[in-house]
Amino acid sequence: MELVSHPDFARLHPTGGHPESQARIEVLHERFAFVECEPASVTDIVRCHSWELVERVRAAPGWLDHDTICTQTTFEAALLAAGAAIEAARSGGFALARPPGHHAEPGHAMGFCMFDSIAIAARWAQAELGFGRVAILDWDVHHGNGTQAIVDGDPTILFVSLHQWPFYPGTGGPGEQGQTLVNLPLPAGTRDDGFLAAFESAEQAVAAFEPELLLVSAGFDAHVDDPLGGLALSTEIFEELARRASRLAPRVSAVLEGGYNLDTLPELVEASLRGFNE
Repeated sequence: MELVSHPDFARLHPTGGHPESQARIEVLHERFAFVECEPASVTDIVRCHSWELVERVRAAPGWLDHDTICTQTTFEAALLAAGAAIEAARSGGFALARPPGHHAEPGHAMGFCMFDSIAIAARWAQAELGFGRVAILDWDVHHGNGTQAIVDGDPTILFVSLHQWPFYPGTGGPGEQGQTLVNLPLPAGTRDDGFLAAFESAEQAVAAFEPELLLVSAGFDAHVDDPLGGLALSTEIFEELARRASRLAPRVSAVLEGGYNLDTLPELVEASLRGFNE
């Protein structure tokens, strides 16, 4: 699985001391070589988001909600992040990009996210590559409310999320299920064994859907040492999750979501790559 990124991710969208900082990509670029992506087009974005949101992000700067800042270069970064996800879907790669995307809802940005890159990549793959059935598997510690809001009710896209609950953003509880929606909420403190037990249900749901493409929202903030999560996963489990995910569809791609400990993030990405590449 090749890595997809761009040097400009370490320059664009400066956020100062914000947890979602340029340093997240800097530490990954120091560790890994990558193929450079191109930005997504606005046409790609509006398959999932309103024109009003596009113009709001383009109009920067300012705070779009209490924890999501928009700067003079955020629009450029968000298009590039969506483009990285699209290239990963096209090539079967892993997009190392920022800002993350899975909290961005159709009409508004939130939770550090401007545009929902993985949902954009899913719709792009259907429109441009002809995929009929796409699954999105999200193992970030936070529920991917934006992805759910965009694809819920679409019989051609399955969304499966494992996440801490109750927790930010407050969605993804046990009652939120659908024909192509599977939420697997986990209590704070869950360790590897509990997460893997829930992951078996995720595997069953994806396998039953029989996707032609699986996209993984690969967040690493469920790790025991992450400052923004309350789960307690080991480094090794991410290799196992990736290994299992790699068997679930003819083409599997991944997109970086959370992961805010700069010391552990490169190790966690490397562990997942071992699993995806096995």
